[in-house]
Amino acid sequence: MVPTIYNQIDANRRKTILLMVGFSLFVAVVVYILVRALGYTGAGALSFVGIFLIISGLINLSSYYWSDKLVIAMSGARPVEEKDNPELFHTVENLCIAAGLPRPKVYIIDDPAPNAFATGRDPKHAAVAVTSGLLERLDKLELEGVIAHELSHVKNYDSRLMSIVVILVGMVAILANVFFRAMWWGRGGSDDRKGSGALFLVLGIVAAILAPIAANLIKLAISRRREFLADSSGALLTRYPEGLANALIKISQDQNMLRTANNATAHLYIANPFKGKQAKGWFVGLFSTHPSVEERVVALRAMETP
Repeated sequence: MVPTIYNQIDANRRKTILLMVGFSLFVAVVVYILVRALGYTGAGALSFVGIFLIISGLINLSSYYWSDKLVIAMSGARPVEEKDNPELFHTVENLCIAAGLPRPKVYIIDDPAPNAFATGRDPKHAAVAVTSGLLERLDKLELEGVIAHELSHVKNYDSRLMSIVVILVGMVAILANVFFRAMWWGRGGSDDRKGSGALFLVLGIVAAILAPIAANLIKLAISRRREFLADSSGALLTRYPEGLANALIKISQDQNMLRTANNATAHLYIANPFKGKQAKGWFVGLFSTHPSVEERVVALRAMETP
């Protein structure tokens, strides 16, 4: 079958759904194993799991309302209006009309490294930020490709999705830490060390060591899949995949590292902001927030616009 923009979008959505379902099941199994390993059974185990879910929900709620403001502040972005940069402002506005989205707040990061990101809990509370280096390096069609990519993140609710995923990963790490501390100070449950209790103790130790690593790998896989989805959705919006492909090539060839980049926000940017840390290979790729530029360009150039 000849790859088109539409079947690329459908394939990426299906893979993301499978990853999220798998991740949810993975977290549930890890929580259950660790709770049982601590000796809790019956109502005690359910209470522990319930507390975990309540804490996760409260953290998700706070992230839902304030994560966009935090990301903007961490990036050092400044708001711009139409009079400040008419070309950027009109590009965002025109693509929003085409996508059926309300216009997000527009920001510029004063940094020579070409890059961009979108954030916000939903299309009505979204923001798009680009660096000054991006505006200097890209032509009009390439800029449209980048903005379309970022607006696709907004339309696909990617910031909300990744906030939930990041928090779940963090909660798995916290739970593993709590497990080891509980083992050090003594178990609080009533289960004994024989039979199923001993089995769950061994499984709990293994899970506490490996689960945070596995959770982080799943988070990175979801992040990479959402980048592919935003690429294909952005290409559908502009009807010109080559614009985004050329923009990605220019961004990857620039050696300036984004000064405000950090591990907490790296997955939001259109390209990995840590230049010089882009070693290749399938194993290294497992620990990357983004697919390789080569893969993305090949996928974009293989698309047939409708």
